[in-house]
Amino acid sequence: MILSLRSRLSLSYILVALTGVTLIGVLANLLLEQQFRKYILENQERNNHQIVASLTQQYSDNGGWGYSAVNQIGMAALERGLILRIEDNTQRVIWDAMVHNQGMCQQMIVHMAQNMQSRYPNWKGGYTERKYDVVYNFKKVGNVQVGYYGPFYFTDNDLAFINTLNRLLFGVAVLALLVALVIGALTAKRISTPIARVISTAQQIADGNYQTKDYLPNNIKEINQLNAAITDLAKDLKKQESLRKQLTADVAHELRTPLATLQSHLEAMIDGIWEMDRERLKGCHEEILRISRLVKDLEKLTKFESDQLILHPIEFDLMELFQQLQVNFETEARNKGVQLIVDSGPLPIWADKDKISQVLINLIANSIKFTPSGGYIHLKAETADAGIMFSVKDSGCGIASEDRPYIFERFYRADKSRNRMTGGSGIGLTIVKAIVEAHGGTIDVQSESGKGTEFVITLPFNNKTERLG
Repeated sequence: MILSLRSRLSLSYILVALTGVTLIGVLANLLLEQQFRKYILENQERNNHQIVASLTQQYSDNGGWGYSAVNQIGMAALERGLILRIEDNTQRVIWDAMVHNQGMCQQMIVHMAQNMQSRYPNWKGGYTERKYDVVYNFKKVGNVQVGYYGPFYFTDNDLAFINTLNRLLFGVAVLALLVALVIGALTAKRISTPIARVISTAQQIADGNYQTKDYLPNNIKEINQLNAAITDLAKDLKKQESLRKQLTADVAHELRTPLATLQSHLEAMIDGIWEMDRERLKGCHEEILRISRLVKDLEKLTKFESDQLILHPIEFDLMELFQQLQVNFETEARNKGVQLIVDSGPLPIWADKDKISQVLINLIANSIKFTPSGGYIHLKAETADAGIMFSVKDSGCGIASEDRPYIFERFYRADKSRNRMTGGSGIGLTIVKAIVEAHGGTIDVQSESGKGTEFVITLPFNNKTERLG
């Protein structure tokens, strides 16, 4: 049977409340009954001593007993379920309840047995006697035998008290259960209602509606976290949907231009408008190469973003890599009128040299592209608390604040005109981020329009890097 969350929570509260109330009731009943038994036994012994003390007061100095008073004490004890037998030192019977009223004694014992059997069906008890010395002026003058139904017994008043107490406990248990049910139902509603809203939002997200509502704060931490998670998920999916659409448009745009050029050139040559000469075939070949480079870049990006990206870390000097790249980009930087500066001492690192080279090549190429003549590009590396940190900083045109969150997305370019002279395929920074994250590192960008850009990469220390340092 499939139950709703509210039903399951309510049922859980009912079971917990029922179990708790039952357990508390049973334990309370056992504890109270144990204490009541102890009280009965102690009270029985206390009554016996009181009777002995009362009988001692009836003994006189001349060795006589106040028979009338003894008789009253014996009858009062008999009414309380105690059968007395009083003897002097010569074993002469002073007073005996059995002799005085044997029938009443027998009926009393039978009645007590019935009381105990009604309370405890398997009760095993019987007539019990305790003997106490009667001491007068520090001298034994006789003894008292106190007979009763043992090891202990409940009178009618005792049974009435126990039954009343049990009914009271049962009433309290029922009331506690009802209160627990009400609280459980309210709590279940309080928990299930926001979860139901989240479920509704998730269903809307599944249907493609990423417009989420603002949830009211809840005093349950996990509910607030769930609301925040579903809201962030909707925002991320909305952003990804926008980027996916943008990606489709970007790929179509990247392919449309070379394909349109190829189509027009080939149609012109087929229709005889153009002659099929070397220069026109070379132009067609260049457009084919553009398409091929785009496809290769996409394949490279897929490889770098794959979970199966395999790194081949080796030990190398990051400063030497900087200097090597400085030489490689020397001609391009000089032609652009840009100064390429290396600011680093020897810094051994354990990483995949080829892929770190790819990262730096992409960043340096971007910096040269967007840095005007007379500017500079600064390569710097150092150790920090978080790991090995290196950066590529330029004095170029910078990145607008609205573009910074998206620069690592595929095909995203701040240059909306998409001029071929100012942008490549638009996946260079995406590849950079994928490589850095594959090394367990992070990449951060600091930029402001017209004031240059700085990419800061941090790679965490590992055992080999720490030994090298």
